[in-house]
Amino acid sequence: MITTSLQHFCNRIIAAGAISLEDVRELNRAVLPDGLTDREEADMLFGLDRAIPEADPAFGEWLVAATVDFAVWGERPTGHIDADTAHWLSASLACGRGPTATGARIAVEVVRAAETNDPVLISFALRANRARAGAEEAVEEILAYAVAA
Repeated sequence: MITTSLQHFCNRIIAAGAISLEDVRELNRAVLPDGLTDREEADMLFGLDRAIPEADPAFGEWLVAATVDFAVWGERPTGHIDADTAHWLSASLACGRGPTATGARIAVEVVRAAETNDPVLISFALRANRARAGAEEAVEEILAYAVAA
């Protein structure tokens, strides 16, 4: 569930067109002090990552860590990425256009942290990082894969 404070935070960031280090500190301390608690919050921040190219690197670091913590240790089964979670992450991070650099990092770090992973997320992480490395062919694969997922 999206809280009013998260909605206000995102609205303010969109209006400003940038995420500062102070914004990241506010997000961590006041807006989401317990990290991500559901998929809607994660999806909203994935959208913010996509919408704001002028983000302090701390935002990407925070989002990667918070998503790993939520997806691997907050979702059930704990420590394992099942098919449902893999499909959600792949679709949300791709957003129909392919993942951002932060989204690609999220996929890889979730795969690394989990004890077991659904093949969907492993494949997505490999394709996402190949695309981020500049292989145009991989971008087309991600787009086709995201539509099929």
